[in-house]
Amino acid sequence: MFLKLATIALIPALLVQGYQVKKNTPRLAEALGERNGLVGNGPQISILILGDSAAAGVGVQFQEDALSGTLLQELRDHFQIRWSLIAKTGNRTSDVIRTIQAINDDQFDIVVTSIGVNDITQLISPQKWICLQEQLYSLIAEKFSPKLIIATGVPPMNDFPALPNPLAWLFGKYAHQMNVELENWIEPQPKFELVKYDLDEYKQLNLKMAEDGFHPSKEIYQLWAKKISSIIQNHFRSKSQTEI
Repeated sequence: MFLKLATIALIPALLVQGYQVKKNTPRLAEALGERNGLVGNGPQISILILGDSAAAGVGVQFQEDALSGTLLQELRDHFQIRWSLIAKTGNRTSDVIRTIQAINDDQFDIVVTSIGVNDITQLISPQKWICLQEQLYSLIAEKFSPKLIIATGVPPMNDFPALPNPLAWLFGKYAHQMNVELENWIEPQPKFELVKYDLDEYKQLNLKMAEDGFHPSKEIYQLWAKKISSIIQNHFRSKSQTEI
């Protein structure tokens, strides 16, 4: 209720600041490069990355420096990877759902998601958002039969350099509540792992965001990919030990 009341009270400021941010923030293109392929050596695995502009590599020029490329670099000496990237700037959860519904069924061992920022900018409530997440992940399970789903938490938008207060403050409140809902929902799910988008950690490491103050930089993509790579390697290492 507090979040709803705060949103209503701040609507005049949000309209003004939203327009200013849109006008003044550089519009960066999605990273250039391949969006599917086969790389690496070792046991065969398949990875699908789904989501928004961060998944699409906005903030760097080439996919090799974005999430997909850096994740493949982390894993290619351990696995042979069939991979695919389905992501687009501006994607909300509902957009990703419609995209998945329109493509043919396939099988991926691992699905990585990055979604939420554009839901916040549309002021979708955390309660409605988590319902959309449940729908999204149910569809992912139906379409791709993954052994592991790695969900990236919503970044703390109150720390985005491009956003002024009170817009940043309000978006940060949305992000926090969405992450609480997501973490609570994922915790009992056996095939899920959550990766938290920790800007405080990035600050301690002196890592800056992209030039638009809104997207990951090359260094942040690298750290994000390392976290996902560690989860994947631990998952398959544990699986191998169990099978032995």
